[in-house]
Amino acid sequence: MKFLWRYLKNYKYRMSGVMLIKMSATSLELLIPYVMEHLIDHVVPTREVVSALLWGVIMICLAIATRFLNVTANRLSVKTAKEATFEVRRDLFHAALHLSGGQMDALGLPSLISRMTSDSYNVQSFTQSVQTIGIRAPIMLLGGITITLTMDVGLASILCVMAPILIVVVVLISRSGIPLYDRVQRGMDDIVRVMRENITGIRVVKALSREDHETERFRRTNDETMRRDIKAGMIMSLPGPIVTLFLNVGLTLVVLIGARRVNDGLTEPGVILAFLTYFNMILMGVMGLNRIFMMMSKANASAYRIQEAVDQEEALRRLPNAEAPDTRRPGFIVFDHVSFSYDPDAGDDHDQDSRFAGASRQQCLSDIDFEIPKGGSLGIIGATGSGKTSIINLLMRFYEPQSGHVYVDGHDVRTYELAALRRRFGVVLQNDRIFADTIRENVTFGRDVDEPALRAAAADAMAAEFVEAYEDQYDHRAVIHGANFSGGQKQRLLIARALAAHPEILVLDDSSSALDYRTDSALRKAIREHYADTTMIVIAQRVSSLRSLDKIIVLDEGRMIGCGTHEELLASCPAYRTIHETQMGEAD
Repeated sequence: MKFLWRYLKNYKYRMSGVMLIKMSATSLELLIPYVMEHLIDHVVPTREVVSALLWGVIMICLAIATRFLNVTANRLSVKTAKEATFEVRRDLFHAALHLSGGQMDALGLPSLISRMTSDSYNVQSFTQSVQTIGIRAPIMLLGGITITLTMDVGLASILCVMAPILIVVVVLISRSGIPLYDRVQRGMDDIVRVMRENITGIRVVKALSREDHETERFRRTNDETMRRDIKAGMIMSLPGPIVTLFLNVGLTLVVLIGARRVNDGLTEPGVILAFLTYFNMILMGVMGLNRIFMMMSKANASAYRIQEAVDQEEALRRLPNAEAPDTRRPGFIVFDHVSFSYDPDAGDDHDQDSRFAGASRQQCLSDIDFEIPKGGSLGIIGATGSGKTSIINLLMRFYEPQSGHVYVDGHDVRTYELAALRRRFGVVLQNDRIFADTIRENVTFGRDVDEPALRAAAADAMAAEFVEAYEDQYDHRAVIHGANFSGGQKQRLLIARALAAHPEILVLDDSSSALDYRTDSALRKAIREHYADTTMIVIAQRVSSLRSLDKIIVLDEGRMIGCGTHEELLASCPAYRTIHETQMGEAD
């Protein structure tokens, strides 16, 4: 809970006010049965109507004041919980945006989503309840016992015996719920993962008629989490029936013993009625404590999970220039004998297959060495999983190499502020996203891009033709994931986004796979003519998309097996020649 206090301490005065108001409301509520007892035992026997009405008005005023104070406290507690949780979510979102690639792989996107949603909701619920129920419940319990002691010590002794037993039961059982709710929240990660996979891949599921299979997979994951939640809920619910049983036994004893004492003239009937009311208040107090402990168990598990993400150490710290190695190689972009593995423990086992983001990924790049001059162009081609995208990940410093160095403009990429480094790039990555917004906002993407630059980028990306055919043109809205655009239209919009700010470095990672040859050729021609000073890296499966570039490297299982121009590779690299002949035909 220290993590939660980090945010709540900024609201300590407001929370203190809420708690003070709640204490006042609960104290007034405790007075109502006491006034009722006085009215029945001391006012009614006098047969004075005015006095009876006066004490009745006092009870009504106490009830109205109690309601007003409770409503005020509840509203303020909701406001405090909402604002504090907003700060928690804000910091969690900020942390998620600044995680390194390795940290993102370790936490997982589904887990981050569940931490942002269900975990933060648990924290918000506890923050709200601790200011209200957390104050009301103990005052109800202790105040009820204290007042009954002043009314009849004999009857109150029944409560004094039972109350400590009930509190111990609630505390002991509630403490066991913390690890159980942590498992429940981790199960939510699995549910989010399965749901996300099926929602984003719904067309594949339907195309292959695998709805029943995916429904069964979701059912198994959901049932496992449900079993965990039921187990935690059953354990945390045990105090309820136990408390009710003990208090009902106590209530029965109060009625039996109280009736005898009234018959013997040792107590008054109003005292018995007040005791019954106070018994209900004490029951609500104990049950309130049980509810607070249950919510605290959930919030504690959730706060730990949120803290785990928020307090991630900065993995990609800026390296001082004095500590960074120099390069005398003339290239604007230089990869100096770089080796990389997504799994730091993978060592140099180069024969293992590389894997995408996941649990344990092996050696991905081995001794990658090349340079690109300012305004030059490089093509990268290779089989799936050969490490093409990993080169871009290292260049933009999403990850760091295990050995070797990456340089941009003569400086090690580790010496740049990450934002300054990445502002140099215009990028179209694999599986890039079109957001549910206007075309204008998707292309400008919050950057200072004026209207002429927007239209020029769309024209160079071969997107202007279909965009300007819409009645609202650049104000035309895209639905989520750009589902109202074809694959080729989405790729052209993504390329327009990359070109809009006229970047120093343009990275196109398999960005023309959905384009026809004619459009692809026109796109490459426009980039050559209008972005001659931009250094370009193109990852593609088509030889036709790379053949005009200054240099092409061929990757195979993370190794460079060829490097040179199109003509040089045809003569010297059998793998490249095979790809060329397969795609273009031997007669080319």
